[in-house]
Amino acid sequence: MYRVIRAHRGAQWLEPTLKLSRRTLVTDVDVEKARRYCVAQLRQSDSDSSLIRHFIPKSRRDAYDAFRALNLELVRLPELVSNPTIGKLRIEFWRDAVNKTFAGRPPKEPIMILLHSILSRLADKSPESSPSSIRFWLLRMISTREKHMDNRPFPSLSALEEYAENTYSTLMYATLAALSVQSMHMDHLASHIGKACGIAAVCRGIPVLASPAPPVKSPSGASVAASRNPVLLLPLDIMAETGLREEDVYRYGPEAEGFQDAVFQVATRANDHLITAREMLKNLRAGEHPGHEYEHQGEEQHAYPDSDSSQESIDPQLRRGFSVLLEGVPANDYLARLETENFNPFAVKGSWKLPWRLWRAHKMQQI
Repeated sequence: MYRVIRAHRGAQWLEPTLKLSRRTLVTDVDVEKARRYCVAQLRQSDSDSSLIRHFIPKSRRDAYDAFRALNLELVRLPELVSNPTIGKLRIEFWRDAVNKTFAGRPPKEPIMILLHSILSRLADKSPESSPSSIRFWLLRMISTREKHMDNRPFPSLSALEEYAENTYSTLMYATLAALSVQSMHMDHLASHIGKACGIAAVCRGIPVLASPAPPVKSPSGASVAASRNPVLLLPLDIMAETGLREEDVYRYGPEAEGFQDAVFQVATRANDHLITAREMLKNLRAGEHPGHEYEHQGEEQHAYPDSDSSQESIDPQLRRGFSVLLEGVPANDYLARLETENFNPFAVKGSWKLPWRLWRAHKMQQI
């Protein structure tokens, strides 16, 4: 409930500076305020994206900030709205906001104002960028988040991979589109890296979601029990295979029988996707076939120029879009720390080396 109120305050904050007519007029002051808002949100609640944004080309950084800030709003919804109806309304608000922004009528909301700004610049300076593609990816991410608003466990590991494809990989597709990168190979790399990021994110969220929510304060100052119940999002097929029961995790945490075995299997799949992406990158740079076909080739918005497979087209696309592939570095960093802790997510601490690892990966053009 707090987030809904806060979101409305965020909208009111920009209201005096905007004029609405048949077409929304957004000033440079509005855009700068929106930019500061989005960057502050990432710095506060998405430290990985806050670091990666510095490697995105400056002319496209606003797009990255807007996409990631929108994702952050959607991720927060299940935790911050106790009523499913309110959650659905907030999802519908963001869906309408995206559609209106791409129609040139952004609502008075900082993320959409920043998105409108970058879309205007893309139309003026990069006609080859595809706003319709970006819109498609953002709406797909919103729809997927809506399906998982109730934080239900994934029925299988393949279902978790599909979720990661439609959220984390999709965010990377949107960023590649903003960078005017239209390449099957880049999308293929983004698919594997995004799946690794999504699976790793589920492991990272276990200590928070599987623990009882702390009590909240009422207006009178009294402690009130939180409405959120603990949830465990590990795939049900993996839990059945390892003999893990949700109730045991809620009671005993990492000491639950089969818990670390289940986390190991899930984390291994994430690591497999990163290994595949590295092998693909190596093959592509050597002018060879990536090693396997792209499973999403031919799907909507995955259409590519006929020359996409030539080495001459791959090299500039890799250089232009490599910063997007850096999403794999925090995922790999987390998985390495998880392995060090014997696949106990409750024991994994933050990584002070991550900024250096991102810089090194960008300099060496390796993930």
